[in-house]
Amino acid sequence: MLETHTLPIERVRVPVKRRKTLDADKVQSLAEDMLERGQTTPIRVRADGDGYVLIEGFHRLEALRALGEATVEGYVVRARLH
Repeated sequence: MLETHTLPIERVRVPVKRRKTLDADKVQSLAEDMLERGQTTPIRVRADGDGYVLIEGFHRLEALRALGEATVEGYVVRARLH
């Protein structure tokens, strides 16, 4: 079972490829929902040095950033070895 961690948003790095998929309307909609209900689904990250790399939850992360939040709830998972 995955354990939720409170992570500092500034330590979560978004891969360049992922940044190109940003949908501003989706971010706005999520931000409005989070104002009412809070963050209901944690993001997924993997540890990378002293920070984290985003795996899943780009729009949730950006919605929290737009709201001025300093932290995000997330699961820290291990990277798969191929």
